[in-house]
Amino acid sequence: MSIQAGALHIVATPIGNLDDLGPRAQAVLAGVDVIAAEDTRHTGALLGHLGIRAEQTSLHEHNEAERIPHLVARLVAGATVALVSDAGTPVLSDPGFRLVVAAHEAGIRVVPVPGPSAITAALSAAGQPTDRFLFAGFPPAKSRARRSWLQDLADQPATLVLFESCHRLARTLADLAAIFGTERPATLCRELTKRYETVHRATLGALVEFVASDPDQRRGEVVLVVAGGTPQSQRSADLATVLDALLPELPPARAAAVAARLTGQPRKVAYRAALEQGESHKPD
Repeated sequence: MSIQAGALHIVATPIGNLDDLGPRAQAVLAGVDVIAAEDTRHTGALLGHLGIRAEQTSLHEHNEAERIPHLVARLVAGATVALVSDAGTPVLSDPGFRLVVAAHEAGIRVVPVPGPSAITAALSAAGQPTDRFLFAGFPPAKSRARRSWLQDLADQPATLVLFESCHRLARTLADLAAIFGTERPATLCRELTKRYETVHRATLGALVEFVASDPDQRRGEVVLVVAGGTPQSQRSADLATVLDALLPELPPARAAAVAARLTGQPRKVAYRAALEQGESHKPD
């Protein structure tokens, strides 16, 4: 395979199973002039496994400003460069975005070398809708910020893909269940392509219990795939329709309780709507 001179190659590397690295990616890593790696020690282990000897330079969030001009200058001079992250596809929640932008701005060809990605691997196995999805990255580490961040996503109709630290997984699942509702479908994908891989589909409430009952599920790399929500406007319309059917038969408190379960609306919201709509059901 020929490698074009002066091109930046974005090379996806394994997220666990080293056999997932394709022959094209191997050929590129073996043939470029320099590999820009998130962690040269980590990439060095992969290259050693493949029997590849290559020049490496580190490129991460703390040295991008310093390294990018040098890499762009080499590319302009005709060198070939491969960008890799520690695992998966570079730039997706990993360093490299600024180098890709700088390459485009310098008129350098950017060549994707596709392969492993935790995002697409999780989506393919999760059993959640994939016609629309939103990769939201890592939730904030602090509880208040995380709950506010999740609240902004609660009505997002697209399937959500989140990364999370195993150390915060239990707390994030609890927040998801509290904000999205315990019945929202979701899938825990852990240690994908590795020996102790988990792909467990359930409701958010059940996932909270699953992770709490098994300490092994709080280890390793985690991707959460959460079914999209119903926009507030649609939930309000559904609530009104359900209450119209229930209020002639049930007192407001009981009608609100049933409607809340059927529509996923908070019980207080359903009760307030029941009182308002109840006035229209009173005989003249």
